[in-house]
Amino acid sequence: MPQGSKAKYSAKQKRQAEHIEKSYEKRGKSKKTAEKRAWQTVNKQTGGGEKSGSGRKATAGAKKAARRESGQRAAASRKQGSRKTQSKPTRHKASASAK
Repeated sequence: MPQGSKAKYSAKQKRQAEHIEKSYEKRGKSKKTAEKRAWQTVNKQTGGGEKSGSGRKATAGAKKAARRESGQRAAASRKQGSRKTQSKPTRHKASASAK
């Protein structure tokens, strides 16, 4: 398949790119720039072409679930780490003896 081919994209992704492209053209971008940015946006939002047989293993729903789970683990880790630092502050002997 030649580079730049859109054969692996679903009909929904193609429609999205078309709408985004029109929006960029309304804002005064050239046809070429608008098309390039539209496909960049679709790739960012959906992870690229996801038509069956494209070699992609995870569905969009699976990716979303994985991101959510990763975020929850990160939040729990941050929360646990902050507990350790919020224990009683240690007093330095130099400042305690200066009084």
